[in-house]
Parts: sequence; C-alpha cells; structure tokens
Amino acid sequence: MEWFEAVLLGLVQGLTEFLPVSSSGHLEIGKALLGVETSDDLLFTTMVHAATVLSTIVVFRKEIWYLLKGFFCGLKEIRVENRTLVCNDQTDYLLKMVVSMIPVFIVGVFFKDEVESLFGSITVVGFALIATALLLFFSDYASRPGRKSIFPPNEYRNGISYWQAFAVGLGQAFAVVPGLSRSGTTISTGLICGVKREVMAQFSFLMVLVPILGETFLELVGGEFGASSVGALPLALGFVSAFLSGLFACKVMIALVKKAKLSWFALYCLLAAAAIFIFG
Repeated sequence: MEWFEAVLLGLVQGLTEFLPVSSSGHLEIGKALLGVETSDDLLFTTMVHAATVLSTIVVFRKEIWYLLKGFFCGLKEIRVENRTLVCNDQTDYLLKMVVSMIPVFIVGVFFKDEVESLFGSITVVGFALIATALLLFFSDYASRPGRKSIFPPNEYRNGISYWQAFAVGLGQAFAVVPGLSRSGTTISTGLICGVKREVMAQFSFLMVLVPILGETFLELVGGEFGASSVGALPLALGFVSAFLSGLFACKVMIALVKKAKLSWFALYCLLAAAAIFIFG
C-alpha cells in the first residue's frame, strides 16, 4: 500500500464512519478502485477504525469524563433494594452501554472467521448497502413527528432502557458486515424502538468505543502489526488522515441525526449499491 493510498483510504474512513453510509463498505470500494491487496485489509481497517474512535473520544471528551467521574464517585452508593439495582445516572448509562456490547462481543468471539471472510467481496457490500438504505428509510418513516410509535412511549432513565440498549447492540452486531452501516444501523434500530434522536446521537457513537479499542488491542498483542505487509508510514498516515476527517464528520453527524432526514442517506446508499452492481 502506497502512502497516498493510505491517506485517501483514511479520509474515506473518517468521513464515512459517522455518516450512515458504511465506512467499511466504502473502504472496500476504495480498495477495489485503488487496487489495494486484500491481504492488507484487516490490519489497515483496524487502524483507521481506531483513529475514528480516538476522534470520538476527543469530540465527546466532556461527556466521557462526566460518565467516568460519576461512575467512580458513585461506586459506594451501588446497592440492590427489592431486587432493583440502585445507582446514579452515570452508572446506569454505562451499564446500558455494557449491555449494548454483548451481541457484538458474541459475534467477535464465536464468528470472527466468518465475518473476516466477508471482507474483500464488493458484491456483499452492494447488498449490504441496500439493506442499510431500507433500514434508514423505515426508521425515518417510523420516527417522524406526529406518527404513533411502534412501541409504547416511556420516559426511561437517561432516555434509553436496557432492552432498547440491547436491541441497539443487536444492530451493531449485524453491522460487522461490510456495507451495513454501524451508525446507520444502531441509530435506526434505536429510533424504531422509540429512543429519541438526541439520545441516539450520543449513545450510538459512545457504545462503539470499547469494542473497537478492544479489537485494536488484540491485534497488537497478537503480533498482527509486525506480521503485516503494510508499512509503518502508510499505517501512520492512514491513522492521522482518518482521525482528522473523523473529527469533522463526527460533529456534522451529531447535528444531522438531530435534525436531518436519514432518507437522504438511504438514497445515497441505493445509488452506491447500483454503481457497484453496474460497474463492479
């Protein structure tokens, strides 16, 4: 992989990670256009994903600090009363994030090889982009103002319940397929389940931090970095490129989730899928 290819792919990852158009799918498209070897895919993909996670931490640094400080300060207050866990708001929020990680943890442990086999197939990306588009269309329709929600409205603590967090986690688990947008899938799943847009805008981005960082750590301790044919310079440039573009895209997506229609992104996904099947 050449250095300019790494920069371009890093830009693609950073700009599409937070938009509901599938960063992994666009990485596959970019690699196909640039002729990047598929043997380089997983390591580079892991690195640029880690870069966008770092950009998420920077953007949400105040919220993350608030959650962590509240959690550690409230440890002594955690108790069980009448079979109900009593804790502060920060601990409740973090526990719901943990619940959302269960499905993707199961996929990562038991189906890692099956997931990796999907990468490198542009056809898989095309079909997954169509699935992303359909999900975005449906969530936009189901959550539009004035429409009766599929699920009964409830004022859950922190704006999201444990079952909703788990449902969103299921969406994230399916989104390991390249072309199925993680942000689009999790946000759409939350909206369909009755979670408000402003709540999902933050929860969707924070819930991915631990899984991606954990995957990067496993790659590091597993020796994948040393065994890779990708040079240190392309890896570094791809990381920086994804981080800087991710800072911009994260802030933009937060505003879009709260106000814009997701159906516009659905239309883009359909056009991208059509281009794949016509020219791929």
